[in-house]
Amino acid sequence: MYNPFAVALLTLEAQKVVELRLVKLAWGGPEGCAEAQQMVSEKLSAFIEAFGTLMTGGSCDMVVARYREHVAANTKRLTAA
Repeated sequence: MYNPFAVALLTLEAQKVVELRLVKLAWGGPEGCAEAQQMVSEKLSAFIEAFGTLMTGGSCDMVVARYREHVAANTKRLTAA
């Protein structure tokens, strides 16, 4: 069973990253291009990591917790300007 509270927090935290990324993409330039490339590569690696966790017996809670760590790191990186 998964923790719906953790999933709800993940959605709220991810929304902030979406907002920050959209602003960076809207500004464009080399930073916007780099952010777009990083976003795609992060999503692919996060999927592979989540799939690996589930295939090796990990729980959905473990996947959500790890995604929240990624989201927190992105929030910190995108607000550190």
